[in-house]
Amino acid sequence: MRSAAMLAGFLAVAWAQVAAVLVVVLLVLEPLPGELALQVAVPLVIAVAGLLWWATVRALRLRRPLPAGVPVLRQHAPALWTMIDDAALAAGVKPPAGVTIVAGATATVAQRLRLGGLAGGPRELYLGLPLLQAWDESRVRAVVAHELAHGSPALGGRFAPMARRGRLALGRIVPRIPRRSPAGPLLRAWARWYRAVDTPFSHAQELAADRVAAGFAGPHAAAAVLRDGPALEAMQQLFHAEYLSPGWQTGLVPDDVFGGFLRMLAARGDDMTALRGREPEPPGEWDPHPPLAERLAALAEITPEGPEQPGRPAGELVPDLPGLGRALQAVAFPVGARAVVGWDEFFGVARIAEMEREADASLRALSRAAGAPVTGAADVLDLAADGRLRKVAETVFDDLPADEVSGRITDLIALLLALAALHSGVARWRHSWTGTAELVVIDGSYLELQEPAEAAGDPATVGEVRAWLTSIGVDLTASASTARHHSARVPVLGGVVGVQVDGARTDLLVLETGLLLVPALPRTRHHESKRRLTRLATDGVLPDGSPAPEPAPAATATATATLEKTDNRFVPFADVATASATRNGRRSWEINLRDGGTLTVRSTLDSEELPGGWAALDDAVAFLTRTR
Repeated sequence: MRSAAMLAGFLAVAWAQVAAVLVVVLLVLEPLPGELALQVAVPLVIAVAGLLWWATVRALRLRRPLPAGVPVLRQHAPALWTMIDDAALAAGVKPPAGVTIVAGATATVAQRLRLGGLAGGPRELYLGLPLLQAWDESRVRAVVAHELAHGSPALGGRFAPMARRGRLALGRIVPRIPRRSPAGPLLRAWARWYRAVDTPFSHAQELAADRVAAGFAGPHAAAAVLRDGPALEAMQQLFHAEYLSPGWQTGLVPDDVFGGFLRMLAARGDDMTALRGREPEPPGEWDPHPPLAERLAALAEITPEGPEQPGRPAGELVPDLPGLGRALQAVAFPVGARAVVGWDEFFGVARIAEMEREADASLRALSRAAGAPVTGAADVLDLAADGRLRKVAETVFDDLPADEVSGRITDLIALLLALAALHSGVARWRHSWTGTAELVVIDGSYLELQEPAEAAGDPATVGEVRAWLTSIGVDLTASASTARHHSARVPVLGGVVGVQVDGARTDLLVLETGLLLVPALPRTRHHESKRRLTRLATDGVLPDGSPAPEPAPAATATATATLEKTDNRFVPFADVATASATRNGRRSWEINLRDGGTLTVRSTLDSEELPGGWAALDDAVAFLTRTR
């Protein structure tokens, strides 16, 4: 009851601020003559009360996009729904209105929050497909029962569900309040008070939900979920970062995303074991869960001795789990303009694209130092034969000792020789779900390039290396053949909507290779701007800064892409001479270009980041500052 009352108080305080400021404005205007009061009233009310009203509305707005997923009806998975009905009965709540299978390795019951959390709409269960793939039925039963129990009045009285909604609502509202918002200080102070009052109850509610899960699925299963859940989420993050993201950025998509995740889990069991034993991160300030050790200790008190009995795979709750995975992939990882390939080709093209980006950056630096274009392995070996490669490299790496410069030269030549072998069709990448990929000849034998690369850096032996490369069929002038694939995308690190660039309102994407500046839409279309930038980041950006091509039919899409390419501006990091960041009220970055131009980026009151946007921009400028 205290938590629910303080939630209502938070909302009341938010709007009381607006009313109080409006009353003060009216009191100031009251002594003024009628005509003068009218002239002063409109701008004053807009400037003071209007600003506070706008800041309050923005702070209290609860918009949360729901994850992409595949709804599962009762007739499609009767066994799954029977389990969910039984879990709802055990938790003392009504079954959810719907069940949606999602891509994340998590389970949650989502409810639309109304009136700032004072009221709630229908509940929907979002169940991660990786849980059905990797866990047995008892673990899935435990996690479903725990999530459903959050809405049970049995866990703290009839106000318990409202208190739960309130914590979730404030956990989303408070971090979004801008530091300079006039509505911020009082709301943040009330939120700290609310958190101090509500935390003991939230912890008790979570422990009670754990007991519900233990009673429904068994204490062993409830404890296993607490250990395995974070580990499985960490493995999925690893899968996305190391396996899926590099190829996705090249314009490809594997033919079986979730099957690949399952193969990675099977191959990297030791990593999963290590993650289970890792010290958990402390809960966040709005996280309702008590520390993991406390939860496990509470379950240990009711856990009988003896090992856990293995249950049937959770995938048996769904009649066609592979088919469900394919349907979910179509929603969560839409193909768009990407080419669908097998995992082997997906890995190979991704690795080659990464190598080409690295080689391109190095060749640009060599070209500037040499004063002439250096475009590939043939040009680099020509420099080595003339004895100029060492001098050019020393100009590029003027801050490194001689032995490190030699190492950089060898690494670059090895990279370029590997690319030439791959482009000539002599070599391929052999990948493993457990270890490092190997560069092998087409017949599968290992291709050693480190020693030839060292010899190629010496003018006395570079000719021998050329002869050896020719003998095995490597063409040093060969280029990539991308006829059957769309152009590779550049990794997007983050983005910000509504910044000022040289005084003009602009949306900005931070790419691995530079900054993409997109003319912003009017402020009245702010949310449309954010959706547009998110879509651009998702579809991908080509190395020249133009949007990735859209799927057919291409007539309208091509015109749109051409327009965007013309209007957008791409600033490669290679063209940056110096960069600096300041923070005097608003964030500000100044980027000086090699051609003498200057780029000034400043945040505005309504600037809003895509995930990781500000950090990506700060990291990019910090990197440029260190390396320029």
